[in-house]
Amino acid sequence: MNTALRTRQFTRLEAVTALAFGSWPSPITAADLSSAGHPVEGGRFVDSEIWWSELRPTEEGRTAICRYVDGGVQPILPAPFNARTRVHEYGGGAWTATDNGDLVFAEFSDQRVYRLTPGGAPVPLTPKPAVASSIRYAELSVVGTDVIAVREMHDAGTVSRDIVAIDLGGDGVRSLVAGSDFLAFPRLSPDGTRIAWIAWNHPQMPWDGTELRVASLADPKSWTVLLGSTEESVMQPEWIDDESLYAISDRSGWWNLYSVRIDGSITPLLALDADFGAPLWRLGSSWYEVLSDGKLLTVRTVGTDTLAVLDPASGTLDDIVLDGVTSVGLGGSSGSTVLIKGGGAQVTNGLFALDLDSRELNSVRSGFESVPDSAYLPQGRQVTFQGPNREVHAIAYAPSNPSYEGLDGELPPYVAFVHGGPTAHVAPALNPLFAYFTSRGIGVVDVNYGGSSGYGREYRNRLRGQWGVVDVEDTIAAVQGLADNGLADPDRLAIEGGSAGGWTVLAALTSSDVFACGASYFGVAELELFVAETHDFESRYIDGLIGPLPEAIDLYRTRAPVNNVAGLSCPVLLLQGLDDPIVPPSQAERFRDAMVQKGIPHAYLAYKGESHGFRKLETQVNARESELSFYGQVMGFTPPGIPELQLWRPAR
Repeated sequence: MNTALRTRQFTRLEAVTALAFGSWPSPITAADLSSAGHPVEGGRFVDSEIWWSELRPTEEGRTAICRYVDGGVQPILPAPFNARTRVHEYGGGAWTATDNGDLVFAEFSDQRVYRLTPGGAPVPLTPKPAVASSIRYAELSVVGTDVIAVREMHDAGTVSRDIVAIDLGGDGVRSLVAGSDFLAFPRLSPDGTRIAWIAWNHPQMPWDGTELRVASLADPKSWTVLLGSTEESVMQPEWIDDESLYAISDRSGWWNLYSVRIDGSITPLLALDADFGAPLWRLGSSWYEVLSDGKLLTVRTVGTDTLAVLDPASGTLDDIVLDGVTSVGLGGSSGSTVLIKGGGAQVTNGLFALDLDSRELNSVRSGFESVPDSAYLPQGRQVTFQGPNREVHAIAYAPSNPSYEGLDGELPPYVAFVHGGPTAHVAPALNPLFAYFTSRGIGVVDVNYGGSSGYGREYRNRLRGQWGVVDVEDTIAAVQGLADNGLADPDRLAIEGGSAGGWTVLAALTSSDVFACGASYFGVAELELFVAETHDFESRYIDGLIGPLPEAIDLYRTRAPVNNVAGLSCPVLLLQGLDDPIVPPSQAERFRDAMVQKGIPHAYLAYKGESHGFRKLETQVNARESELSFYGQVMGFTPPGIPELQLWRPAR
């Protein structure tokens, strides 16, 4: 099963040449970041076979389903079918399999659920709605003769959700439970008489407060809340037997594991200052797996991920050392073999099979066909900076190229990467995107600002009411820390981020003069319009990040970067998908218009057919080449072989 990952060997110069940072020739192209990549999104055992989904940038960004057979990769879902659901717009759990090896998937183009016998044609299981894509399904799982799923229905501007059973024979869809704005993790009890699920309502987000509910299928409207509240986040219930479940809760300040009985008794399996869970952005997520011997395979996070087997009887953990792997996600298990999605500073992201007995780890499918020679890959270094009366965690990647070094007395430019969410989390990673910059002499610092996950609820809650303040201060603390230590040129600091990270980019540029420039990928720029136009899942998110309306209307206006362009004094690059339902194009367009009025040099790149996160090869290449050219023009270097981006400048 061990599939070799090809490492490309590049010709190296015998001597190291001194050349200005940012202008180093590099063999890593923007096309390499995408054309050789197929990010793996999930994995499971189907009988004795391993199946997974992967993004295909070279196939219009569709999600393909593949399997590992006879030492090779075999497609199951042929083009142009696209296993992707729009529930919550972020999707998740878009496919599953029957016991006899049929694929069940949600098709992106119409959001209906289909059944496919490999080699045959997909057969629809759900009816065609009156309005295209108005009924959506996610978190699919086969139970007996049904597919259990979360259903989302859009009707004349209103959105409702329930948990449903879809007949595998195509005989219809029946509702099982409803009663809240959002539902996740539907789980039927072993005897089939009860259902457990996670529920929450606006304005909570699932990492703020959820409830574990259990009901009899004979009377699903009379549920019992076993765990959770508006200030306690509960996730991933799994039945132990007909009377008890496991679940994850952050009632201690960290997402830990508990056993919960139907009578309401709650027992911690262990108490650790570590997160055994993460924010629920995608339905169908899993942070532990119940093994055949009753033990739990777990992932816990304190900065980086650790895989371990938990014995619920004794509360002991047996850590599994995975050399170089710092990020771990769980797939399914079969006997002593488990599937994990992992990656690290020297391990490319992909799907692996781990034998729990021998602890042998084998690659099933890498997210990249090839990666650059290790000499061109930066070493991610975990660093902690001092922010305003608080610590700020980050990962720093110094410029690295075996053939070049900077000029005497010159310090390198750095780009601060600001993740989205804003609850996301970053760990040291073998990320070809970072190598794209560092191999040219541009450093990267990836920031886990306050609000990030992976450090407990208190760290996550630093951003409550402080979005646009704490995230900006922490990112500035990271780059200033590098500059103060003589590692970065204080006059050549850039900032880039997407979605919520794009908000931080624009907020930082309009409220400080630390950065020479910034790039915002589909970032939020204005809050009143954003709240009115964004999708249902995040429509009340700003209540917690800024404050509720109408009480916080003044904060909405004073924090919004588009209202603070008077404080902007540096160029900005805006990149936006025109089909984005999460951060609509109006956000970037209003910020662009404000820059035109002030005469700020900028570029606005709008991409047809792209949504929230660019999926097409040509878009990804254009975006990254444009970003690199932009940095060079502003920070005084010329990256060789990169087309020059045309900036708008005021007429003289």
